Amino acid sequence: MPVLSIIACEMLEDELVYVLSKDHDLNQLIVVENRQSFRFVRKLKSKNCQPRLFPLDRVSTFLKETNNSLSMNLLKFLVKFPFFEKIHYNITEKNKEKVTVVVNTLKLGLHADCVLLRSEIYQNIRKMAAFSDSILIFYGNCGHSLRSTEADFKDLHCSLYFLKDEKGEIVDDCISVAFGGNDNYAEVMRSGNGTGMIYLTPMWASSWKEMRMESNGTSDFNESFLKKHYQKVVKISNKISRGEEFDKNVLNYARTFDMSIVEMEGSMEIASKSYLNAKNDVFKQTVSD
Repeated sequence: MPVLSIIACEMLEDELVYVLSKDHDLNQLIVVENRQSFRFVRKLKSKNCQPRLFPLDRVSTFLKETNNSLSMNLLKFLVKFPFFEKIHYNITEKNKEKVTVVVNTLKLGLHADCVLLRSEIYQNIRKMAAFSDSILIFYGNCGHSLRSTEADFKDLHCSLYFLKDEKGEIVDDCISVAFGGNDNYAEVMRSGNGTGMIYLTPMWASSWKEMRMESNGTSDFNESFLKKHYQKVVKISNKISRGEEFDKNVLNYARTFDMSIVEMEGSMEIASKSYLNAKNDVFKQTVSD
């Protein structure tokens, strides 16, 4: 049974919930249990996804136990009989069309330190490669932190995939993901005609206070700096988080930093295409093997 693992930025959990909730052909969905997983799992369940939770060091054992289950052993026994051989073949072929997805969400704010971000991602790639056929890095290229990742892991036995735009380039960051690619993001910035704009997705809007407390006074959340250089908040809606909470969070941010609000519709295209590309390639690998 092929395994696609996903190492995801917590800031992109809405996009990940969207693509997983649209995939009705999963064999099973496993979420790595950590501090970041609780809200993510709650959103999944609201979309009728029922993941299983395990600490990262238990995932490999669970997958092995699943493959060596009593039912699998029974099938191996029954295949000795001609009548059951065809049944076994049909089950095997059907399972090739399904994938097990393992999701590991990393904590907010890692993008503030590119060295730390790269270190965390690399550490988790090495751990998850032990039980994965492919790994999708569900991150933008924050500060070029992923620039050399493919080269650094060229000898890894499982394939690495990234959030890429139609030009095949890793998207710049989570805002680029929300706008559907680097070119769209650049076009929105140019439309401001030099006006300083801050971009808030639902996850950014719900997390900025927490991140501000942990920022140690960096310019990202420095009140005097923001009031001086930025005049507008761009509110980017998506298909997962809408409604009063999002409205309230954006309004609170705008009032805190004396900014006006501009509303724009986000896109799930980058997330959807990148996920499907990684998943389809896992199938191809299974068939070739």
